[in-house]
Amino acid sequence: QLGKLIECLTTFCISFSSQTCAIAHVTAKTMPHKDAECRKGSAPNIHDPATRELSVVVPSYNEENRLPLMMDEALDYLEKRQKKDPAFTYEVIVVNDGSKDQTAKVAKEYCKKYGSDKVRVISLEKNRGKGGAVRTGVFSSRGKKILMADADGATKFADIEKVEEGLKNLQPWPKGMAISCGSRAHLEKDSIAKRSYFRTLLMYGFHFLVWFLCVKEIRDTQCGFKLLTREAALQTFSNLHIERWAFDVELLYIAQRLKIPIAEVAVNWTEIEGSKLVPFWSWLQMGRDLLFIRLRYMTGAWKLEAKKCN
Repeated sequence: QLGKLIECLTTFCISFSSQTCAIAHVTAKTMPHKDAECRKGSAPNIHDPATRELSVVVPSYNEENRLPLMMDEALDYLEKRQKKDPAFTYEVIVVNDGSKDQTAKVAKEYCKKYGSDKVRVISLEKNRGKGGAVRTGVFSSRGKKILMADADGATKFADIEKVEEGLKNLQPWPKGMAISCGSRAHLEKDSIAKRSYFRTLLMYGFHFLVWFLCVKEIRDTQCGFKLLTREAALQTFSNLHIERWAFDVELLYIAQRLKIPIAEVAVNWTEIEGSKLVPFWSWLQMGRDLLFIRLRYMTGAWKLEAKKCN
């Protein structure tokens, strides 16, 4: 009887795995490569040579209240840095991800104050998710280096110097590609003390799935403070499929598959009220996405393609 039970369980597991792989393959969708921001010839465009030292991409969804604090801090830092070094040029790209509040209006006030050459606002008609918003900003960037920064300002903007140092330490960059990730892993013990047991369990479950299925060398894949060289941004975001919360994991999974060197650097981080992450359902969605990332690349539904700059 035990033998029959084991045989039945084995058959069930094989059948379930096969069905899951089939579903992952059949339901695989590509990113909307025909979007306006991906068309070569539009200006500015990631396929063209860089004309700025730094591009800062800020995905924003209903952030009219939190965005000003982040923008004030970021622009104050960037302006001071430019005064010290006139050769340093920058742009901040706020991607309004189909917001229903006054996010676009708030962002455009900074265009008026600093000029449209330094601050640009891209508005998406429909909400695409953080990954889709970041991708839109990246494909419209002009910087040699591109920084992803959350609109809530949870990470101190001056910590860009830490991730820049992490990027520098990875040199020589193969084919000009490297990524430096801000990390909150060093704050994990303190955060656990403030979380409920259920949220802590979800967090550990998510970390295990990330490690088991996709990314093994980065402890904190979800920190929204990441710095990429222009070539690394082109190669990774051109191959990206996930548009919502788990996009960071696919981004780093792609980077590892392309053998792009990655640094993980501790940054200051403060939890800011107003998070769009719904603990249970968002984690469930991310767990599903992690499984499908692995299965879709494994079955060939998604393939990596090398892109060329003009």
